[in-house]
Amino acid sequence: MNAMPKPPAKYMNPYLAGFLLGLTLLGSFLILGAGLGASGGLARIAAFSECVIAPVHTRASEYFGPWCDQPLRYYLLFMLVGTFLGGLISAMFANRVEFKLERGNKAPALLRAVLALVGGVLIGFASRLAAGCTSGQALTGGALLLTGSLVFLVCIFAGGYAAAWFVRRQWDD
Repeated sequence: MNAMPKPPAKYMNPYLAGFLLGLTLLGSFLILGAGLGASGGLARIAAFSECVIAPVHTRASEYFGPWCDQPLRYYLLFMLVGTFLGGLISAMFANRVEFKLERGNKAPALLRAVLALVGGVLIGFASRLAAGCTSGQALTGGALLLTGSLVFLVCIFAGGYAAAWFVRRQWDD
């Protein structure tokens, strides 16, 4: 006798999720004296990887060099790992783990994968160039009412809507 698969759990109320995220940001300010973000953790992982592969070159690097002694000792790295593991555990408990490539009917899988990779690399590069990622800008900068972060938020949404015009045909039936 085969058991029916358990249906996915309902999503959390977005207002409650936003409130809890705000409390997390407040806790980060009170405990660490700093906000939240993700690109700093990824940069530290890259610094660690480069230190393992080419330590002499990395120590001479103006960007990674100062981190080479203890690149993994950074609070945002722990936040990044915790966010990933927390999301994975939550998805597992909610029966939402499914490995698939989201794409429209008109988008070939390879095209979707290449565009996702290129977009990820571009936004990762831009986040380091700007010394912060979208979550750091939106959450931390927005909470501090920084003008640059608020302008960034408007521009990121406008850019997303503008870019959607070019790719929306891939999702049409």
